[in-house]
Amino acid sequence: MSFSILCGEKVKLSALVEDDLPKIFNWYQNPAFLRLFDATPALPRSMSSLQNWFKSIASSTRDYILSIKRVEDDQLVGIVELDGILWNQRVTGVAIAIGDEENRGKGYGREALELTLQFAFHELNLRRVQLTVFSYNQQAIQLYKKLGFTHEGTYREFINRDGKTYDMLLFGLLKHEWEPKFSKVSS
Repeated sequence: MSFSILCGEKVKLSALVEDDLPKIFNWYQNPAFLRLFDATPALPRSMSSLQNWFKSIASSTRDYILSIKRVEDDQLVGIVELDGILWNQRVTGVAIAIGDEENRGKGYGREALELTLQFAFHELNLRRVQLTVFSYNQQAIQLYKKLGFTHEGTYREFINRDGKTYDMLLFGLLKHEWEPKFSKVSS
């Protein structure tokens, strides 16, 4: 095969390294970023908590976290994580975050997620990738639908932000649903 599973036209996926943590630390100081990425309170994280997170991921056999870097200048623009892999079931969750607002809407997230799905289905031999997303994150929901994810369920009124409740949506993608798209990407 002549294609790279970890490098696209705009972004490449690579190992997250400790030198990436200061940039990620800056993202975790931004409440808008935190509210897109996590259901926990939008509380800035300390560098030591990020270092502990990094060490736990590095030693895990059920979690993979990769940096998303622009091909043109090798700048870190986001992270993508395959988490809680159930090897016996060949199932994982996926989470993606594009850190700085100026890097959103440029196709980096889409390409990174496509590369991640190729890695999950064809390198790790997983059969199902699933994710959750808050109903207010319409940009992400549209991306997931374009990539073939199916809305499988709703956790009603799951999250409360500024006195208003929002649903958390469950999406899933099966390997055999991805295969036709993958054939077009790799040919």
